[in-house]
Amino acid sequence: MRRFTSWCCAVALVFSGTVYAGPAFANEAKAFSVVTTVKPLNMIVQDLTAGITRSDTLLPPGTSPHDYALRPSDMKKLRDADLVIWVGPELEMFLANMLEGKENSLALTEQHSIDFRHYEHAVDNDHDDHDDHNHSHDGIDPHLWLGPKQAIQAANVITGALVKHDPLHKKGYEDNLTMFVSEVNQTISELNNKLKPLAEHGYFVFHDGYGYFEEQFGLNNLGHFTVKPDRRPGAKTLISIRRALQDQQAFCVFSEPQFSPAVVNSVVSGTDVKIGTLDPMATEIAEGKGGYARFLTELGASFTKCLE
Repeated sequence: MRRFTSWCCAVALVFSGTVYAGPAFANEAKAFSVVTTVKPLNMIVQDLTAGITRSDTLLPPGTSPHDYALRPSDMKKLRDADLVIWVGPELEMFLANMLEGKENSLALTEQHSIDFRHYEHAVDNDHDDHDDHNHSHDGIDPHLWLGPKQAIQAANVITGALVKHDPLHKKGYEDNLTMFVSEVNQTISELNNKLKPLAEHGYFVFHDGYGYFEEQFGLNNLGHFTVKPDRRPGAKTLISIRRALQDQQAFCVFSEPQFSPAVVNSVVSGTDVKIGTLDPMATEIAEGKGGYARFLTELGASFTKCLE
């Protein structure tokens, strides 16, 4: 009888503990969820949310947003997010319909406090390789993360959105913003010292996406292979670049890891021009605190190595 009584007491304690613990778990707040689209943008957001919450990247590392198609898992991640931060339809056209009018969606290209570059009204008339011969490349340049100044401006906008949707952590977000701005400004100073001596050294890039970085540091871009990375370069463009290389106008030609370097190798073949690699998607950069500054530093090192 005594054993039976002891057993009943033990059972009662177990169940009373379970009942007591239940409300505690039920009242536990769900972590604020942030989703961004591309890794370099997420690096900015990670610096702003450090120590408060985490942000997830929608696109796998190294994936180009120019021709991406949403997966069912992507759709779920977007639906579950408290805040979705994207560049805008100029880059992630695949999100335009899904995020249109959503209160928790922050499209950076809609923010007037960011100094965006605008493409000139250049037209690709290289008839040899395109079905739609009059591809216009104008409007906002969406590669804003390649401009340190624009990244700081975007960070201010993002911080405002974080505070709006998660006001309990206002001080933490604002403190992180202060640290981010300081770190990026320090990186700008360091890169200026390294890149200024190379300002006259000409080069070609694979696609027309580095204007923000080039304007920030006064670099000498002679041209590009293609206006959009999902379009192969036309024959006239390749012939023109080849002639410039033979005339020793360029120090370097840059390819990108997201796309085949075959066309770059072919054009450079037989010349003394160096081949470098620029990774606008930060594929190999470690994520986490300070990631964006590391990205800028690596990008600067890629230019320096090939242009020296």
